[in-house]
Amino acid sequence: MLRRWFFTGLVVLVPVVITIYVVIGLFNFADSILGKYINRYIFLYFGYKIPGLGIIFSVLIIVLVGIISSFLRWRIFKRLELLILKFPLVGRIYAPTKEIVRFLFSPSKPSFKRVVLVEFPKEGIYSLAFITGKSSKINQKTGKKMISIFIPSSPSPLTGFTYFISEDKLIYLDISVEEAVKIIVSGGMLSSSENFSQK
Repeated sequence: MLRRWFFTGLVVLVPVVITIYVVIGLFNFADSILGKYINRYIFLYFGYKIPGLGIIFSVLIIVLVGIISSFLRWRIFKRLELLILKFPLVGRIYAPTKEIVRFLFSPSKPSFKRVVLVEFPKEGIYSLAFITGKSSKINQKTGKKMISIFIPSSPSPLTGFTYFISEDKLIYLDISVEEAVKIIVSGGMLSSSENFSQK
């Protein structure tokens, strides 16, 4: 009984502690970008520092840039972007970074549509995958109905593989994306026979 209570406590506390640790780390990192420069002058004249001031100024700058870009219809930023892309090394870093940020923060960002099983990495072995979309151009080239899927890694579903596969090779599962993520993160320990009902 004591052992069960101990592991139950771990299950409850460890995610909370890790979340708090990550949030504090992100807060300190974001605050240090501008905060150390601003607080240097505040401490010089007033003798104290204000935690979080760097984040406040960062948010204000982001909002200001958003307002300016909306009114100017991106003309200035488009010219600046074209200038950045002319530099080979800088352009290679900027372009994928922009796409990642746009994907993460766009209000109309795409999402995983369905959870499927796919035979991967070899015959007889199946992996969980998420349907991400379709491509009419690929369908025309291959003459098949191709589906784009994302096969996440375990235990971190943030990385993985993107493939285009014929739809008849997919096994659709009657589980949600959230349930699939739990299975992947836990290495399959949170799965059950009910999770894998085929639809």
